[in-house]
Amino acid sequence: MAEIIQPQMGLNFEQVWAALMENRQQMKAAQQEADRRMQETDRQLKELQKSMGYLNNRFGELAEHLVLPNIVQKFNALHYHFKHASKEHKLFNPETGQVAAEFDILLENDSSSIGVEVKAKPAEKDLLEHIQRLELLRNYKDEEGDKRAIRGAIAGAIMPEAVRLEALRLGLYVTEQSGDTVRIEEPDQLAVGEG
Repeated sequence: MAEIIQPQMGLNFEQVWAALMENRQQMKAAQQEADRRMQETDRQLKELQKSMGYLNNRFGELAEHLVLPNIVQKFNALHYHFKHASKEHKLFNPETGQVAAEFDILLENDSSSIGVEVKAKPAEKDLLEHIQRLELLRNYKDEEGDKRAIRGAIAGAIMPEAVRLEALRLGLYVTEQSGDTVRIEEPDQLAVGEG
């Protein structure tokens, strides 16, 4: 006798709907897990950036400590005879009271001011930013009726050759670490100029 085969019934609407809902729940859970992992990665990146910024600041402070003790003596050998050197010299906007610019080192005497930017390893963008700070210092001094010459210097523990040449072209002194002292190279023409 022949076996009677019963036709297979397809999935009914409720079964299809249940499968879709289960799939939706699985996708939602997977998306939530991916979001959680992204947030954790973002948190870790922010911690890393904070740590790197801290280390960079500490290295910058170290570079300043290496430069400051010798820089007055070295510039005085170039006949500047500075009477005053200040670290982290800030210029404030008189209208807002906010810091408008900051110099790592500012050397001053009766006739000149030299703003020194200290970097562990200066880049060309640092030169342009420093020129802008020097121009702002010139404007502040002009408003005060101070006609001292404004000069600039870039100091680095590691000075890339291209940056050194560009700094000199822009009229900045180049100050490099050399053993336990600093070496200053004078530009052919000085930047910013007289008051």
